[in-house]
Amino acid sequence: MKCPKCFSEESRVVDSRQAEEAIRRRRVCENCGFRFTTFERIEEMPLLVIKKDDKREPFNREKITRGLIRSAYKRPVSSETIENVVSNVEQKIRRLDHNEVPSDKIGEFVMEELANVDDITYIRFASVYRSFKDVSELEALLKNITKK
Repeated sequence: MKCPKCFSEESRVVDSRQAEEAIRRRRVCENCGFRFTTFERIEEMPLLVIKKDDKREPFNREKITRGLIRSAYKRPVSSETIENVVSNVEQKIRRLDHNEVPSDKIGEFVMEELANVDDITYIRFASVYRSFKDVSELEALLKNITKK
């Protein structure tokens, strides 16, 4: 780390502390004795969502939350549960080794999480996400759920 006073590259860490979303380090220059503070942050690659029309847009967890709130309307699904589903989905996305994720992959992750939450919420989400062409596709999904 370069000293801001003499530009020497010889410095040592005197103290490290966790700050808001960063690590605060107090340093001292070995050359001139000047003390200075640095902050370290984990650089997260911005996630991009690849839409069905091949457009790319930044990942927005609020979009997933809004969709889940609509799907869980008048259902016994707490806002805490919805937040947990969204957090689990985001963790799954970030575990992928890509910073670009197809929107259908995100939908599959959401459905995996909803399968363990509430059947009706799952069906509502699936009906929008999968955009069923006819009733037979919905019946197949219902049969799949009742088997579980």
